Amino acid sequence: MLSATQLRRRSRWMLYGSLLKPIMLLTGLTLVGTVGYIIIGDYSLLDALYMTVITVGTVGFGEVVPLDAAGKLFTIFLIISSLGLVAYYISLLTHIIIDGEWRRQYQQFQLILKLNRMEDHVIVCGYGRNGRQACEVLRQNHIPYVVIEQRESNLEDAGGEVDLLLSGDATKDEILIEAGIKKAKALISALPNDADNLFVVLTARQLNPGLTIISRASDDHSIKKLKIAGANNVIMPDKLGGGHMATLVLIPDVQEFISMLSTQHNERFQITEVEATDNFNLGELNLWHTTGCTVLGIKQNDGKYRRNPQPDYILLNGERLIVMGSKEQIEVVRKVIG
Repeated sequence: MLSATQLRRRSRWMLYGSLLKPIMLLTGLTLVGTVGYIIIGDYSLLDALYMTVITVGTVGFGEVVPLDAAGKLFTIFLIISSLGLVAYYISLLTHIIIDGEWRRQYQQFQLILKLNRMEDHVIVCGYGRNGRQACEVLRQNHIPYVVIEQRESNLEDAGGEVDLLLSGDATKDEILIEAGIKKAKALISALPNDADNLFVVLTARQLNPGLTIISRASDDHSIKKLKIAGANNVIMPDKLGGGHMATLVLIPDVQEFISMLSTQHNERFQITEVEATDNFNLGELNLWHTTGCTVLGIKQNDGKYRRNPQPDYILLNGERLIVMGSKEQIEVVRKVIG
């Protein structure tokens, strides 16, 4: 990411650089004119500078010393150059003010500033159908995120819906670094091509080994490759969609309730995991009574899940307890077993 010094330098260039350029050109033209009059007209330094200023400024005063043919040709060159410089400056102001270039440059600076301040955020690669749904859930649960997209059609859609949007190729290191991957807590790769998702996962895992990575997949054969590359979870939207529709036929109310549980995450209600730092007996902990949380399951050290564990279950060090409750209740659980 850019340092504070680099940000200040970039901001100065974006906001003032384009306006300073004509001033630098005018200064250069004045120097050329002064030196030219000294050499061609044998003027003193003050007279040469004065002659250059009244010529470039097209004031119309008389010559300090009568000019010969070479001096007159040089004066014509200065007048034409100064008129061209004025025309350039006017066109530049028109481009900056009327075309909104100043506003775009300032918005780009603000984007860079926000990205440098972000931490514990989520990076969403791709703003297609799946990426848009992921962003909607993150937005509803007030989780900060940044979107990386390069397809023009999707950029137009994201422009009015996403606060932090980076236009670029998510498979490139520099784009992920600009998105703050080294300070992010998770990455969602929702690109339409499995090969691109694989490359994003590989790059992201290299840049941030502790990052949680969720990737989309279209082909069954891609799941294993994505997990080997470093994805924590691989989702196949087509399979999930078909399974979801079938479940709605069998147990519609239960499925809607589960969908609600999986997408809501706020101060009053959360489903999260808490890692145990010692061995505990669930019955002795009696978390329902002591904290108000509900124990839904346990992720064991071998990667398997135990649903609805019995009170006599011994929670081992390193196992993850999946609990449901408010943020305050879950914090109490963390203090007890974390």
